[in-house]
Amino acid sequence: METTKPTTPIKDKMNIFHKQTFPVTGMTCAACAISVESIIKATEGVKDAGVNYANQSAWIEYSDEVTIEEIQNRTRSIGYDLIVNVEDPFQAQQEQQQKHYEALKRRTILAILLSIPITVIGMFFMDMPYGNYIMMALSTPVVFYLGRSFFTNAYKQAKHGKANMDTLVALSTGIAYLFSVFNTFFSEFWHERGLHAHVYFEAAAVIVAFISIGKLLEEKAKSNTSSAIKKLMGLQPKTVTIIEAGKEREIPIAEVVIGNILIVKPGDKIPVDGEVTNGISFVDESMISGEPIPVEKTKGGKVFAGTINQKGSFEFKAEKVGGDTILAHIIKMVQEAQGSKPPVQKLVDKIAGIFVPVVIGIAILTFVAWMVLGTENALTHALLTSVSVLVIACPCALGLATPTAIMVGIGKGAENNILIKDAESLELGHKVNAIILDKTGTITEGKPVVTELLWKDNGSDSLLHKQLLYSIETQSEHPLAEAVTEVLKQDNIQSVPIDQFESITGKGVKASKEGNEFFIGNQKLMDEYKVKIDSTLLTHASQWQKEAKTVVYFSNAKETLAAIAIADKVKATSKEAIKTLQDNGIDVYMLTGDNQQTAQAVATEVGLTHFKAEVMPSDKALFVKELQAQGKVVAMVGDGINDSHALAQADVSIAMGKGSDIAMDVAKMTLITSDLNMVPKALKLSSKTITTIKQNLFWAFIYNLIGIPVAAGLLYPFNGFLLDPMIAGAAMALSSVSVVGNSLRLKLVQL
Repeated sequence: METTKPTTPIKDKMNIFHKQTFPVTGMTCAACAISVESIIKATEGVKDAGVNYANQSAWIEYSDEVTIEEIQNRTRSIGYDLIVNVEDPFQAQQEQQQKHYEALKRRTILAILLSIPITVIGMFFMDMPYGNYIMMALSTPVVFYLGRSFFTNAYKQAKHGKANMDTLVALSTGIAYLFSVFNTFFSEFWHERGLHAHVYFEAAAVIVAFISIGKLLEEKAKSNTSSAIKKLMGLQPKTVTIIEAGKEREIPIAEVVIGNILIVKPGDKIPVDGEVTNGISFVDESMISGEPIPVEKTKGGKVFAGTINQKGSFEFKAEKVGGDTILAHIIKMVQEAQGSKPPVQKLVDKIAGIFVPVVIGIAILTFVAWMVLGTENALTHALLTSVSVLVIACPCALGLATPTAIMVGIGKGAENNILIKDAESLELGHKVNAIILDKTGTITEGKPVVTELLWKDNGSDSLLHKQLLYSIETQSEHPLAEAVTEVLKQDNIQSVPIDQFESITGKGVKASKEGNEFFIGNQKLMDEYKVKIDSTLLTHASQWQKEAKTVVYFSNAKETLAAIAIADKVKATSKEAIKTLQDNGIDVYMLTGDNQQTAQAVATEVGLTHFKAEVMPSDKALFVKELQAQGKVVAMVGDGINDSHALAQADVSIAMGKGSDIAMDVAKMTLITSDLNMVPKALKLSSKTITTIKQNLFWAFIYNLIGIPVAAGLLYPFNGFLLDPMIAGAAMALSSVSVVGNSLRLKLVQL
């Protein structure tokens, strides 16, 4: 998919800004993301930017004053890179990450193999002949070849006055190695002072090995968190068969253009969005609609990328290709959501940004304190503790705590037909205590159908009246008219010519034939033209209204000829979903533009006590504000353009997937399926994700709060314990892996 395709330019005063998302390479910790973000933001012409460490991407809003190549060069100057000007940057990033993973895997294995003999000699055979020289020979390639990236990245950061995790590792391993080299060649310096010349070659080597293991596991885990995107991208075939001059030809999907005629065979995935031109088949659209029953496709039917053809074959014309297909929009939505930051992450980013300098300061303070207050081994202890502080204080666990949980949570949502556009909505979802539901298309099916058609007995005129009703309704654009024509089609009613047709806003329609007037509409229309309503029809109409059905009358200039009951059926799952929300302590409200009686009947059927009828679109947004003024966290669920204002106003906005494009654009969450049960599931997902984030942050903070003082030698005055830098490296690696592992547990949650 084209991830670097610009969105609509954003005009700001005299400048036009473009917002694009680019993959980032070379980031190894959360502080790296801070460095990349700050260098991009500092580039002239960049209005704003955000970098996400977990999914290795950056979104940049920039003007025409700067080119993306200039931004890329600025990023490269501190040791990172943006993937730009390639056909498929996401795929290019995947390939680079795979190469990086394989190279990291080789370096890690070699570092472990070389570290084992160093550790054995350092711990059990430290007095063996030439032991220090052997350890130095083995540790040199580990530290300066296999661990060279730590030093090169630290240098590039230092040039810009920045520091990250690589700075800590480079300082700790470099100091430990140089101190050990000095003690190897100038051991008499210590012997003359009655001290043993300790070497820490094993610590330097094992730190590189352990951190490499942690990074390897981290890379593996991060690739797992983006599996939802990979699954979505896998729904699109690589090649397609097009028909040109009556002949079939196979081409790559990237070469498909609008207007191409494509052929789809049984079992094939549909490659792009389009319209059927020839053939009949059934298509499994569950990945878009959530409905398990395949949909029949005939000439003129719409088909969508990623859906699966069943038994038949058909040809269709490509209408939306590349990044414009529904599948591409879904993928982009998931990618952007996984790269977005919830409010809690902004605080974590600030902490991670100052964390490394603070740790370096603590390490220096630890060294000075040991030199001033230490015993005859003060220098050795000062060096040991300061190196341990530098190694154990890893910001990776802190930086990974939020984004990994967000990524897995959004991926979990995508698997369950819940598309989350913004991480903030995922964070707020668990706080929702009031939820507003639109009626039509949300609680109900959104498609009116005729449930009753009752005619007054008019003898020989009855067929003509049916033909007139059918003919007038075929000219009407009202949604209810289609329901009436559909039921009359079943009786094979034919249309007859109509002389005049007039639509009367809010009431119905007026038509004439051969000088006779006919009306189709509500009771207000009948009253306005003083049409007498038959008592039998009126009795039935009253009962239908109690059952939440809309009543439409058909009449001539004097009396009603028929009464029609039209209902928008309540979805089978609506009552269950509303009860689940209420059981969770959430106040549920229904807003509808329909009349009070219909609203009351629907509310009674689904178990609602809070509802408002005859509500205008602007009133919906005002009602959201009213609830917010009461201190409630409000979620709005809707599907139409008329809901868009209220969706934008709500704290958490949820669009039904079969609704309008505008509603889905405004909403922060989109339910691909029309099942209202997905709403409580979305809120549950939010709760589970936030719980995971809190657990991650707790362990990341506790780890550093306990680890740094212990590494500094706080326990030494009490029990003589000093933390070996080698153990500190292992603990640091374990902390990052444990945070990622805890986030991955979200995949097992049942919604």
